[in-house]
Amino acid sequence: MKKRVVVAMSGGVDSSVAAGLLKNKGFEVIGVTMCFNIPDRLTRKPSCCGLSGIEDARRVCHKLGLKHYVLDFSRILEKKVIDDFCAEYLSGRTPNPCVRCNQHIKFTALLKKALALDARYLATGHYAGVEKSRVPGSGSPKYLLKKAKDTRKDQTYFLYRLDQAQLRHILFPLGNYTKDQVRALARKMDLPVAEKPGSQEICFLPQDDYRLFLKQRLTGKEKCLLPGEVVDKDGNIIGKHKGAAFYTIGQREGLGIALGVPAYITNIDARGNRITVGAKEEAFSRSFLVEEPHFILKEPKIKFAAGVKIRYNSKEERAKLEPFKGKLKVEFYKPQFAITPGQSAVFYQKGAILGGGVISRVLD
Repeated sequence: MKKRVVVAMSGGVDSSVAAGLLKNKGFEVIGVTMCFNIPDRLTRKPSCCGLSGIEDARRVCHKLGLKHYVLDFSRILEKKVIDDFCAEYLSGRTPNPCVRCNQHIKFTALLKKALALDARYLATGHYAGVEKSRVPGSGSPKYLLKKAKDTRKDQTYFLYRLDQAQLRHILFPLGNYTKDQVRALARKMDLPVAEKPGSQEICFLPQDDYRLFLKQRLTGKEKCLLPGEVVDKDGNIIGKHKGAAFYTIGQREGLGIALGVPAYITNIDARGNRITVGAKEEAFSRSFLVEEPHFILKEPKIKFAAGVKIRYNSKEERAKLEPFKGKLKVEFYKPQFAITPGQSAVFYQKGAILGGGVISRVLD
Protein backbone atom coordinates (compact mmCIF):
# COMPACT_ATOMS: atom_id res chain seq x y z
CA MET A 1 0.00 0.00 0.00
CA LYS A 2 1.30 3.45 -0.91
CA LYS A 3 2.12 5.85 1.90
CA ARG A 4 -0.32 8.76 1.87
CA VAL A 5 0.94 12.34 2.06
CA VAL A 6 -0.99 15.60 2.12
CA VAL A 7 0.78 18.45 0.30
CA ALA A 8 -0.04 22.05 1.23
CA MET A 9 -0.50 23.63 -2.19
CA SER A 10 -0.64 27.39 -2.60
CA GLY A 11 -0.73 27.37 -6.38
CA GLY A 12 2.93 28.37 -6.56
CA VAL A 13 5.77 26.58 -8.29
CA ASP A 14 7.46 25.31 -5.09
CA SER A 15 4.52 23.43 -3.58
CA SER A 16 3.51 22.19 -7.04
CA VAL A 17 6.95 20.65 -7.66
CA ALA A 18 6.92 19.19 -4.13
CA ALA A 19 3.69 17.38 -5.00
CA GLY A 20 5.13 16.13 -8.30
CA LEU A 21 8.31 14.84 -6.69
CA LEU A 22 6.38 12.90 -4.06
CA LYS A 23 4.07 11.35 -6.65
CA ASN A 24 7.11 10.27 -8.67
CA LYS A 25 8.53 8.64 -5.53
CA GLY A 26 5.44 6.46 -5.23
CA PHE A 27 3.44 8.28 -2.56
CA GLU A 28 -0.32 8.61 -2.67
CA VAL A 29 -0.52 12.42 -2.82
CA ILE A 30 -3.47 14.58 -1.84
CA GLY A 31 -3.31 18.30 -2.54
CA VAL A 32 -4.82 20.69 -0.01
CA THR A 33 -5.12 24.45 -0.47
CA MET A 34 -5.76 26.55 2.60
CA CYS A 35 -8.23 29.39 2.06
CA PHE A 36 -8.24 32.25 4.57
CA ASN A 37 -10.88 34.42 2.88
CA ILE A 38 -9.59 37.71 4.28
CA PRO A 39 -11.39 40.51 2.38
CA ASP A 40 -9.55 43.59 1.21
CA ARG A 41 -11.87 46.34 2.38
CA LEU A 42 -10.93 48.46 -0.62
CA THR A 43 -11.71 45.90 -3.35
CA ARG A 44 -14.16 43.69 -1.40
CA LYS A 45 -12.37 40.69 -2.83
CA PRO A 46 -10.25 38.11 -0.95
CA SER A 47 -6.75 39.51 -0.57
CA CYS A 48 -5.12 36.15 0.12
CA CYS A 49 -5.49 32.58 -1.08
CA GLY A 50 -7.97 33.92 -3.61
CA LEU A 51 -9.50 32.25 -6.63
CA SER A 52 -6.36 32.51 -8.79
CA GLY A 53 -4.17 30.62 -6.29
CA ILE A 54 -6.86 27.99 -5.68
CA GLU A 55 -7.40 27.57 -9.42
CA ASP A 56 -3.64 27.22 -10.07
CA ALA A 57 -3.40 24.51 -7.40
CA ARG A 58 -6.43 22.75 -8.88
CA ARG A 59 -4.89 22.81 -12.37
CA VAL A 60 -1.61 21.39 -11.04
CA CYS A 61 -3.43 18.58 -9.25
CA HIS A 62 -5.40 17.82 -12.42
CA LYS A 63 -2.16 17.68 -14.41
CA LEU A 64 -0.57 15.33 -11.86
CA GLY A 65 -3.69 13.22 -11.41
CA LEU A 66 -4.14 14.12 -7.74
CA LYS A 67 -7.17 14.71 -5.54
CA HIS A 68 -7.47 18.36 -4.50
CA TYR A 69 -9.32 19.90 -1.57
CA VAL A 70 -9.80 23.48 -0.38
CA LEU A 71 -10.08 23.96 3.39
CA ASP A 72 -11.18 27.09 5.23
CA PHE A 73 -8.68 28.19 7.90
CA SER A 74 -9.96 31.75 8.24
CA ARG A 75 -10.91 31.51 11.93
CA ILE A 76 -7.56 30.22 13.10
CA LEU A 77 -5.72 32.78 10.96
CA GLU A 78 -7.70 35.54 12.68
CA LYS A 79 -7.16 34.16 16.16
CA LYS A 80 -3.54 33.01 16.01
CA VAL A 81 -1.93 35.29 13.41
CA ILE A 82 -3.88 38.47 12.61
CA ASP A 83 -4.88 39.33 16.19
CA ASP A 84 -1.26 38.91 17.28
CA PHE A 85 -0.02 40.87 14.24
CA CYS A 86 -2.13 43.89 15.17
CA ALA A 87 -1.38 43.63 18.90
CA GLU A 88 2.37 43.54 18.29
CA TYR A 89 2.36 46.69 16.17
CA LEU A 90 0.16 48.43 18.74
CA SER A 91 2.76 47.59 21.39
CA GLY A 92 5.61 49.06 19.32
CA ARG A 93 7.01 45.72 18.18
CA THR A 94 7.48 44.27 14.69
CA PRO A 95 5.82 40.84 14.38
CA ASN A 96 6.71 37.90 12.17
CA PRO A 97 3.37 36.43 11.04
CA CYS A 98 4.97 33.73 8.86
CA VAL A 99 6.50 32.11 11.95
CA ARG A 100 3.12 32.03 13.70
CA CYS A 101 1.36 30.77 10.56
CA ASN A 102 3.76 27.84 10.35
CA GLN A 103 3.49 27.19 14.08
CA HIS A 104 -0.28 27.34 14.49
CA ILE A 105 -1.77 26.76 11.04
CA LYS A 106 0.41 24.72 8.65
CA PHE A 107 2.10 22.43 11.17
CA THR A 108 -0.62 22.22 13.81
CA ALA A 109 -4.09 22.66 12.31
CA LEU A 110 -3.28 21.41 8.80
CA LEU A 111 -1.11 18.58 10.11
CA LYS A 112 -4.03 17.50 12.30
CA LYS A 113 -6.27 17.49 9.20
CA ALA A 114 -3.69 15.46 7.29
CA LEU A 115 -3.46 12.82 10.00
CA ALA A 116 -7.27 12.69 10.15
CA LEU A 117 -7.18 11.82 6.44
CA ASP A 118 -4.99 8.81 7.37
CA ALA A 119 -1.95 10.46 5.83
CA ARG A 120 1.42 9.55 7.29
CA TYR A 121 2.98 12.87 6.30
CA LEU A 122 2.31 16.52 5.60
CA ALA A 123 4.59 18.05 2.96
CA THR A 124 5.19 21.68 1.98
CA GLY A 125 7.29 23.56 -0.54
CA HIS A 126 9.60 25.03 2.09
CA TYR A 127 13.32 25.00 1.39
CA ALA A 128 14.45 23.01 4.43
CA GLY A 129 15.27 19.46 5.43
CA VAL A 130 14.35 16.90 8.10
CA GLU A 131 17.01 14.39 9.13
CA LYS A 132 16.47 11.38 11.38
CA SER A 133 19.45 11.03 13.68
CA ARG A 134 20.73 9.20 16.73
CA VAL A 135 21.40 11.79 19.40
CA PRO A 136 23.83 10.76 22.19
CA GLY A 137 22.03 10.25 25.47
CA SER A 138 18.58 9.76 23.94
CA GLY A 139 16.95 6.37 23.60
CA SER A 140 14.91 6.76 20.42
CA PRO A 141 15.95 8.47 17.17
CA LYS A 142 15.45 12.22 17.01
CA TYR A 143 14.57 14.50 14.12
CA LEU A 144 16.76 17.43 13.14
CA LEU A 145 15.67 20.47 11.17
CA LYS A 146 18.41 21.13 8.62
CA LYS A 147 19.25 24.04 6.38
CA ALA A 148 18.37 23.74 2.70
CA LYS A 149 20.95 23.18 -0.02
CA ASP A 150 20.03 26.55 -1.56
CA THR A 151 21.26 28.92 1.14
CA ARG A 152 19.67 31.87 -0.67
CA LYS A 153 16.24 30.28 -0.31
CA ASP A 154 16.68 28.48 3.03
CA GLN A 155 13.47 28.96 5.05
CA THR A 156 14.38 27.27 8.32
CA TYR A 157 14.21 30.68 10.02
CA PHE A 158 10.40 30.46 9.77
CA LEU A 159 10.25 26.86 11.01
CA TYR A 160 12.15 26.97 14.29
CA ARG A 161 9.09 26.26 16.45
CA LEU A 162 8.62 22.75 15.05
CA ASP A 163 8.88 19.95 17.62
CA GLN A 164 9.70 16.25 17.53
CA ALA A 165 6.07 15.13 17.29
CA GLN A 166 5.58 17.33 14.22
CA LEU A 167 8.91 16.65 12.51
CA ARG A 168 8.29 12.90 12.40
CA HIS A 169 5.28 13.59 10.15
CA ILE A 170 6.76 16.34 7.95
CA LEU A 171 8.42 16.13 4.54
CA PHE A 172 10.28 18.96 2.79
CA PRO A 173 10.88 17.56 -0.72
CA LEU A 174 12.74 20.67 -1.93
CA GLY A 175 15.46 20.63 0.71
CA ASN A 176 18.14 19.29 -1.64
CA TYR A 177 17.23 21.45 -4.64
CA THR A 178 18.06 24.99 -5.67
CA LYS A 179 15.35 27.35 -6.85
CA ASP A 180 16.68 27.10 -10.42
CA GLN A 181 16.48 23.31 -10.25
CA VAL A 182 12.91 23.48 -8.95
CA ARG A 183 11.92 25.78 -11.79
CA ALA A 184 13.53 23.35 -14.27
CA LEU A 185 11.63 20.43 -12.70
CA ALA A 186 8.36 22.34 -13.07
CA ARG A 187 9.07 22.74 -16.78
CA LYS A 188 10.02 19.07 -17.12
CA MET A 189 6.76 18.07 -15.42
CA ASP A 190 4.93 20.49 -17.75
CA LEU A 191 3.21 22.13 -14.79
CA PRO A 192 0.92 25.05 -15.66
CA VAL A 193 2.64 27.22 -13.01
CA ALA A 194 6.21 26.57 -14.22
CA GLU A 195 6.78 30.23 -15.12
CA LYS A 196 4.69 31.72 -12.32
CA PRO A 197 6.74 34.31 -10.36
CA GLY A 198 7.37 33.71 -6.67
CA SER A 199 5.67 35.78 -3.98
CA GLN A 200 7.46 37.41 -1.05
CA GLU A 201 4.37 39.10 0.34
CA ILE A 202 2.57 38.42 3.61
CA CYS A 203 -0.53 36.75 2.22
CA PHE A 204 -3.20 38.63 4.16
CA LEU A 205 -1.86 42.15 3.54
CA PRO A 206 -3.65 44.14 0.82
CA GLN A 207 -1.09 45.61 -1.57
CA ASP A 208 1.61 44.27 0.80
CA ASP A 209 1.00 47.35 2.99
CA TYR A 210 0.79 46.65 6.73
CA ARG A 211 0.02 50.30 7.49
CA LEU A 212 -3.08 50.16 5.30
CA PHE A 213 -4.03 46.85 6.92
CA LEU A 214 -3.79 48.31 10.43
CA LYS A 215 -5.94 51.27 9.41
CA GLN A 216 -8.54 48.89 7.99
CA ARG A 217 -8.57 46.52 10.95
CA LEU A 218 -8.42 48.99 13.84
CA THR A 219 -10.58 51.92 14.89
CA GLY A 220 -7.97 54.55 14.04
CA LYS A 221 -8.38 56.08 17.49
CA GLU A 222 -5.58 54.05 19.09
CA LYS A 223 -2.95 56.48 20.35
CA CYS A 224 -0.08 54.90 18.44
CA LEU A 225 -1.97 55.32 15.15
CA LEU A 226 -2.10 59.09 15.64
CA PRO A 227 0.63 61.68 14.95
CA GLY A 228 3.23 62.03 17.70
CA GLU A 229 6.68 63.30 18.60
CA VAL A 230 10.03 62.33 17.15
CA VAL A 231 12.87 62.90 19.61
CA ASP A 232 16.63 62.47 19.70
CA LYS A 233 18.52 60.37 22.27
CA ASP A 234 18.43 63.28 24.75
CA GLY A 235 14.66 63.65 24.48
CA ASN A 236 14.69 66.82 22.40
CA ILE A 237 11.67 67.08 20.09
CA ILE A 238 12.91 67.28 16.51
CA GLY A 239 9.85 66.43 14.46
CA LYS A 240 6.50 64.67 14.07
CA HIS A 241 5.59 61.16 12.96
CA LYS A 242 2.36 59.69 11.55
CA GLY A 243 1.80 57.11 14.30
CA ALA A 244 4.31 54.98 16.20
CA ALA A 245 2.71 51.73 14.98
CA PHE A 246 3.66 52.60 11.41
CA TYR A 247 7.42 52.39 12.00
CA THR A 248 10.05 49.81 12.87
CA ILE A 249 13.51 49.81 14.43
CA GLY A 250 16.25 50.68 11.96
CA GLN A 251 13.88 52.37 9.54
CA ARG A 252 15.29 55.33 7.65
CA GLU A 253 12.83 56.10 4.87
CA GLY A 254 9.87 58.39 5.37
CA LEU A 255 11.00 60.21 8.50
CA GLY A 256 11.49 63.70 7.09
CA ILE A 257 13.99 64.51 9.85
CA ALA A 258 17.08 66.68 9.34
CA LEU A 259 19.89 65.73 11.76
CA GLY A 260 22.79 66.63 9.53
CA VAL A 261 23.37 62.88 9.12
CA PRO A 262 20.97 60.12 7.96
CA ALA A 263 18.44 59.47 10.74
CA TYR A 264 17.46 55.94 11.81
CA ILE A 265 14.77 54.85 14.27
CA THR A 266 16.46 53.54 17.43
CA ASN A 267 13.47 53.13 19.77
CA ILE A 268 9.67 53.02 19.61
CA ASP A 269 7.54 53.94 22.63
CA ALA A 270 4.04 52.88 21.58
CA ARG A 271 2.44 53.81 24.91
CA GLY A 272 3.79 57.33 24.72
CA ASN A 273 3.46 57.37 20.90
CA ARG A 274 7.03 58.62 20.66
CA ILE A 275 9.84 57.62 18.32
CA THR A 276 13.54 58.11 18.99
CA VAL A 277 15.95 58.59 16.11
CA GLY A 278 19.71 58.90 15.83
CA ALA A 279 22.72 58.33 13.63
CA LYS A 280 23.17 54.84 12.21
CA GLU A 281 25.74 53.83 14.82
CA GLU A 282 23.11 54.44 17.53
CA ALA A 283 20.97 51.68 16.01
CA PHE A 284 23.63 49.02 16.73
CA SER A 285 23.34 46.78 19.81
CA ARG A 286 25.14 43.73 21.15
CA SER A 287 22.77 41.94 23.55
CA PHE A 288 19.06 41.27 23.99
CA LEU A 289 16.53 39.02 25.72
CA VAL A 290 14.51 36.31 24.01
CA GLU A 291 11.09 35.30 25.30
CA GLU A 292 9.15 32.10 24.55
CA PRO A 293 12.35 30.14 23.79
CA HIS A 294 11.79 26.87 21.97
CA PHE A 295 14.30 24.12 21.21
CA ILE A 296 13.88 21.29 18.74
CA LEU A 297 15.93 18.96 20.93
CA LYS A 298 16.71 19.32 24.63
CA GLU A 299 16.63 22.83 26.08
CA PRO A 300 20.12 23.91 27.24
CA LYS A 301 20.58 24.65 30.95
CA ILE A 302 23.97 26.35 30.69
CA LYS A 303 25.63 28.98 28.55
CA PHE A 304 26.41 27.91 24.98
CA ALA A 305 27.55 29.39 21.67
CA ALA A 306 25.62 29.37 18.40
CA GLY A 307 25.05 31.21 15.17
CA VAL A 308 22.07 33.58 15.47
CA LYS A 309 19.86 35.23 12.88
CA ILE A 310 17.73 38.18 14.02
CA ARG A 311 15.71 38.45 10.80
CA TYR A 312 15.14 36.24 7.79
CA ASN A 313 17.38 38.17 5.41
CA SER A 314 20.20 38.81 7.90
CA LYS A 315 23.44 36.88 8.13
CA GLU A 316 24.01 34.28 10.80
CA GLU A 317 26.32 35.81 13.44
CA ARG A 318 28.14 34.18 16.35
CA ALA A 319 26.77 34.81 19.82
CA LYS A 320 26.76 33.52 23.39
CA LEU A 321 23.39 32.37 24.75
CA GLU A 322 22.51 31.93 28.42
CA PRO A 323 19.28 30.87 30.16
CA PHE A 324 17.91 33.81 32.17
CA LYS A 325 14.74 33.68 34.31
CA GLY A 326 12.70 31.66 31.81
CA LYS A 327 14.15 33.61 28.90
CA LEU A 328 17.45 33.62 27.07
CA LYS A 329 20.10 36.30 27.06
CA VAL A 330 21.84 36.57 23.70
CA GLU A 331 25.11 38.46 23.35
CA PHE A 332 26.71 38.88 19.93
CA TYR A 333 30.47 38.96 19.58
CA LYS A 334 30.00 42.01 17.32
CA PRO A 335 27.24 44.66 17.57
CA GLN A 336 24.37 44.16 15.13
CA PHE A 337 22.17 46.67 13.36
CA ALA A 338 18.50 47.13 14.31
CA ILE A 339 17.83 44.29 16.76
CA THR A 340 14.04 44.50 16.69
CA PRO A 341 11.60 43.42 19.45
CA GLY A 342 8.88 41.18 18.03
CA GLN A 343 11.13 39.58 15.44
CA SER A 344 12.44 36.05 15.89
CA ALA A 345 15.99 35.18 16.87
CA VAL A 346 16.88 31.74 15.50
CA PHE A 347 19.84 29.63 16.66
CA TYR A 348 22.01 27.44 14.42
CA GLN A 349 24.79 24.87 14.93
CA LYS A 350 26.49 22.81 12.21
CA GLY A 351 23.78 23.39 9.63
CA ALA A 352 20.91 22.46 11.95
CA ILE A 353 18.39 24.58 13.81
CA LEU A 354 18.68 24.45 17.58
CA GLY A 355 15.59 26.58 18.13
CA GLY A 356 14.71 30.19 18.65
CA GLY A 357 12.41 32.69 20.30
CA VAL A 358 10.96 36.17 20.09
CA ILE A 359 13.17 39.19 20.75
CA SER A 360 11.62 40.91 23.75
CA ARG A 361 14.07 43.61 24.87
CA VAL A 362 17.33 45.06 23.68
CA LEU A 363 19.85 45.41 26.54
CA ASP A 364 22.85 47.29 25.11
